[in-house]
Amino acid sequence: MAINKIIRILIYSDVAIVTAFSFYGPIFAIFIANQIRGGGPALAGFAVATYWVVRTIIQLPISRYLDRHDGEKDDFWALVGGSFLFSIVPLLYLFASEPWHVILFQAIYGVGDSLAVPTYLSLYGRHVDKTKEGSEWGLRSVVIGGGAALAAAFGGLLAAKFGFRIVFVLTSILSLIGSSILLVLRGYMSRRTRGGVQVKLVPSTKEHGH
Repeated sequence: MAINKIIRILIYSDVAIVTAFSFYGPIFAIFIANQIRGGGPALAGFAVATYWVVRTIIQLPISRYLDRHDGEKDDFWALVGGSFLFSIVPLLYLFASEPWHVILFQAIYGVGDSLAVPTYLSLYGRHVDKTKEGSEWGLRSVVIGGGAALAAAFGGLLAAKFGFRIVFVLTSILSLIGSSILLVLRGYMSRRTRGGVQVKLVPSTKEHGH
């Protein structure tokens, strides 16, 4: 299936990032119970809640701000900045020992996702090939799901054999790789003139060829 370059880049990045965080997702509660002073099911629940509360509070204002600015450069930088921000969170867990560490790191994760998720979906939806919307959204879901399934199983095995630290390091490395892939998009973003005409900032139309 022929897919335009922007969609391919977005899929490659998302596969790397979602796969990365699937390494430690299934074992996160176990890490909290075993490695955090006073940790247990309650703290694990509050940690997840913190992520969602932060994301719920700031995601809509960020999205509205970006919508008020024409063009895709702001979307691009929000996506890249958010992706790099949440990519460092697993490394922070290497130094976590107290409950407030977990809450703080989850809040940072929420901020990163608040920047990255709406901008990713906006760019993907805007550049998806016409008449192929279902196929390209479906392809994204399938490849991400496959990567997440393998990573979840592999992450559990790694944690059991080598401990949590290696899992967090691998998560950050792979997520940083996925975030770095997004930098390729910079030359493919568009701007809008005052007349509302979209202009692609690319050196050649062949770069967008299928």
